[in-house]
Amino acid sequence: MNSETKQCQNCKQNFIIESEDFDFYKKIEVPPPTFCPECRLQRRMIWRNARVVYKRADSGNFTLFSAFSPDSPLKIYNHDYWWSDAWDPMEYGKEYNFSLGFFKQLNTLMREVPWAAGFNKSSINSPYCNNVYDIKNCYLMFNSGHSEDCMYGTDTLESSHCMDTDKAEKCTKSYELFDCENCYNTFFSSHCKDCVDIWFGFNLVDCHNCFGCVNLKHKKNCIFNKQVSEKEFKEFIGNSKLGSYESVLQFKKKFEDQKMGFPVRFMHGTNNVKVSGDYVSYSKGCRNVFYSKDLENCSWCSLILFMPGKDSHDMTVAGGELCYEIEEGGGYNMKSTWYSGSVGSGGVTMNVEYSMNCHSCSNIFACVGLRNKEYCIFNKQYSKEEYQSLKKKIIEDMNKNPYIDAKGREYRYGEFFPSELSPFAYNETLAYEFFPLTKDEILKQGYMWKEMEEKRYTPTKKHNELPDDINDVSDDILADIIECAHKEKCNHGCTSAFRIVKQELDFYKEAGLPLPHLCHNCRHCERTSQRNPLKLWNRQCQCVGTKSENGIYTNTAKHHHEGKCSNEFETSYSPEREEIVYCADCYQAEVA
Repeated sequence: MNSETKQCQNCKQNFIIESEDFDFYKKIEVPPPTFCPECRLQRRMIWRNARVVYKRADSGNFTLFSAFSPDSPLKIYNHDYWWSDAWDPMEYGKEYNFSLGFFKQLNTLMREVPWAAGFNKSSINSPYCNNVYDIKNCYLMFNSGHSEDCMYGTDTLESSHCMDTDKAEKCTKSYELFDCENCYNTFFSSHCKDCVDIWFGFNLVDCHNCFGCVNLKHKKNCIFNKQVSEKEFKEFIGNSKLGSYESVLQFKKKFEDQKMGFPVRFMHGTNNVKVSGDYVSYSKGCRNVFYSKDLENCSWCSLILFMPGKDSHDMTVAGGELCYEIEEGGGYNMKSTWYSGSVGSGGVTMNVEYSMNCHSCSNIFACVGLRNKEYCIFNKQYSKEEYQSLKKKIIEDMNKNPYIDAKGREYRYGEFFPSELSPFAYNETLAYEFFPLTKDEILKQGYMWKEMEEKRYTPTKKHNELPDDINDVSDDILADIIECAHKEKCNHGCTSAFRIVKQELDFYKEAGLPLPHLCHNCRHCERTSQRNPLKLWNRQCQCVGTKSENGIYTNTAKHHHEGKCSNEFETSYSPEREEIVYCADCYQAEVA
């Protein structure tokens, strides 16, 4: 089938469905989408609360830490009880009523079956974390795993003794990182790999003892990209007063100015073959994928960090093979599922559709909260033949009597869950982080907005009253409530005030770092402001070559062109950005 242009029923913009997309939809037996790729991604993200957490009571009136607010319509159990055999989700089973509509009945089941307060599996001494697996001695970590002694991190894997990290993997004793891998003793840095003893680094590979450096490989003892001796480097570090908050602010500004004078590669990532997107590694044959690794023949996928993906479309925080429109989880032949899969459950999940919070199940349709079950529909057990027959009839009913939301958007078979049925408000979710909207815009587009509880903290110390140097900080600071410098005058989910805990203070003192002046939410938003949007633009390489005094280009031995490079590419750097964007060849020729 040839490619086809359609109008998105959500944003009303045209989008193209390619011939290979039609082949995929035919293979997994779903109709082509009626939402464009960006609106599909936004719709999935509305179903994931990534970093907003609450103290609330469970069904037994015990206080716990939860991703669901106290006024959520869902019934909440504590994590360990939910995963136990003390209750049976099959007791909530219902027969399908062909007069009520599919999504209305699924929404009722979602509200009746209990939910765990959050996902915190195989963890030790890490109660104040969510969407985490196999962590130890961690505090306020989110979407992270296989790490220990870490704090205030998101998308952090296989790391230890780190603080304030986003998209960090295999890092140790590091602070304020974004998109770094296998770094040790690295601070205020981004896009660095295999580095040791780095301050203010950007796009460094296999570098040691570097400060304020950009686009270097295999270098040692460099200060703002200038080579110095080991002695000179140590003297510079010793004289830089890096334990001073004001000194660090000055270096941050100088470093940002330094970065803008260097070209950037059109795409972040390594070890890719025929991949479009950004922040992608170890993948091949993929289109429009972001913040992911270990993908093969996948399209429109994002935030795939815990599981590999193959031959799949439209996955977010998930993984698997032959999957489509899944948010969180994954397995084999998963379609239109939320928070369902095999991670942490020890079994295989396959052939699952329109189900929520189901684990290690196979051949289930429209179920909630099941584990180790098969041939179930609406949490009711059927034989294989009964299951297949009823499923076919329900799909026919979904197409004949589609769900129509408040904005007139139609949901037939093949569409992900309607946004208005999500138990989260828009400003609690990943969508708010990646597709920020004002309150008025959110309500106008038919999404929910939640008024966050007013903070009633009474700070005992203002941010500008903190000691400037870490050497002047005593343990008395542990008793203080510190005012966040943003004072809730931002869109970062500011907590208005924060405390310094003992583990955190020990980290600052050992590393020689000043105390922060922002709460952990505002620090997270400052780090993630470095990342590019989940969108691609067609651009041409901006490399123009280098002329000698006689007007002859002298760098052609390294570059593939004379004069301006003619290479074109898709990039997440919009044309309005100030960065100098190079193609892969020109960037490789320029980087030391």
